Amino acid sequence: MKTAKNIPLDFEVDKLTNSIENTSTGEVFDTAVVRITSKDLRIIHKSDWQFDWAKEIHDKSKEVYKLTTINNPTIIQGLLSIEDKQDHIFMHLIESSKFNKEKDKIYLGVPGNLVAFACKISIDKGYQGFLAFDAKTALIKHYQETLHATHFRGLRMFIETGAALRLISQYFKL
Repeated sequence: MKTAKNIPLDFEVDKLTNSIENTSTGEVFDTAVVRITSKDLRIIHKSDWQFDWAKEIHDKSKEVYKLTTINNPTIIQGLLSIEDKQDHIFMHLIESSKFNKEKDKIYLGVPGNLVAFACKISIDKGYQGFLAFDAKTALIKHYQETLHATHFRGLRMFIETGAALRLISQYFKL
């Protein structure tokens, strides 16, 4: 059986907020991160996303989550695909919605919120917050500085307990 190659991640952590923050007003919105349902596939249009999220959702080894605001759960702010490796969580994909990318983005904090959630799942499962992912070479330093991630070797990076707890406390109440 052919094994899938991990895609190096290229998300940019724009700002570590305590939720998501409107770029023009500074207003902060409470968020929820929930597992995607098949019903959500109707509102995830391939043309709006860089990655094939339907493929991720149908992969039984992965769990896909959506980030929404509490007040508007029908608008997806970002998506996250993770896998339980039995001693850590592996982050396969993470993506902000197209309106939360580039210089005209509506909200700050989407990637940080999703990474913190992945770390929280790792804590909840007893993995001490360990989260691994592959990063594009040009972003390794960025993830070291913003997420306090550790470069392991090649493209592989990981977030250990201290950094995970810092991120989780930024976004979630333990």
